[in-house]
Amino acid sequence: MATSRDALFLGFRLGALQLANRVVMAPMTRRRADADNVPSPLAATYYAQRASAGLIIGEACLVCAEGASFPGSPGLYNAVQEQAWAAIVAAVHRVDGRIFAQLWHAGRYSDPVFLGGALPVAPSAIALRGEFDTATGRHAFVTPRPLRSDELPALVESFARAARHARQAGFDGVEIHAAQGYLLDQFLRDGVNHRDDGYGGSVSGRARLLYEVVDAVAATLGADRVGVQLSPRSRLGDMQDSNPVGTFTQVVEHLDARGLAYLHVFEPSEPGVRVSPHLRRVFRGPFIVNGGYDAATGAEAIASGAADLVSFGRSFIANPDLVDRLRRGIPLATPDTTTFYGGGAAGYIDYPAASAQ
Repeated sequence: MATSRDALFLGFRLGALQLANRVVMAPMTRRRADADNVPSPLAATYYAQRASAGLIIGEACLVCAEGASFPGSPGLYNAVQEQAWAAIVAAVHRVDGRIFAQLWHAGRYSDPVFLGGALPVAPSAIALRGEFDTATGRHAFVTPRPLRSDELPALVESFARAARHARQAGFDGVEIHAAQGYLLDQFLRDGVNHRDDGYGGSVSGRARLLYEVVDAVAATLGADRVGVQLSPRSRLGDMQDSNPVGTFTQVVEHLDARGLAYLHVFEPSEPGVRVSPHLRRVFRGPFIVNGGYDAATGAEAIASGAADLVSFGRSFIANPDLVDRLRRGIPLATPDTTTFYGGGAAGYIDYPAASAQ
């Protein structure tokens, strides 16, 4: 008979997929793509090494060049990028892994240096506080250009186009990135969205763009191959909302009606009113949590019904065999933070499995 300790390692049906376990590799930007946003061939080894995860959610992929934020970020908006991702996906599938693409637009979290001199776009002309690190040095974030309402259909189509490229590349599905202070999250939260048209004001107005993106992507792939990531309490990207429980509960009620593959909620393990339990009550589909979990707390989240799956981020960087280490209680290796972003094989595909040490 399975115990709560076994909960992470039980199989699970996720939309159209049967997963071997409930450990999810969270999307993590590693910035090893080339200047044309084509992912590195090394990514095939990187993801295949970690394919024992029940599900891999790949690093954020740009849906258009205008959505860029950092150098080295991969895209999924043209045929060359699609072909590069196809080789990566094939490597994961050869070792019986499952992988989703994450679709992303940075919005105001960018700088003209990455956009050919153009201003980044956002729901409203509100700049992030703080400084942005570019190749020419650090400087204050620029004030973004508010998107016009007549520009939003093309933006929605960019997500649908990226979903078509993901399907052609062989991905098992996609996750829509509506978290961590990027564009769709910027529309959701009233601290950033001050619009007075149909895409602002009430929660339903602020969530309208997300619903349109979800519907367009689901029409392309089928809802059972589409997940959404939210981060209702995260302050990354200088984000804030006056009522995160109310805002995100209403948003998730509407997402629940769409029959999605899953909802993926990042909530930091810090003091404050937790939003995840409210979302769990209204979302009837598979529910993934992320935020400082280890083997014991992850298993307890599943055994208690707080989640169906648990995603792990940094733990996967230095531990390609994370699932086995969690199952057997093997101590985790510590990642080298200096190689998180950019570079080549070092700190990317050279971490050994415990059995090889």
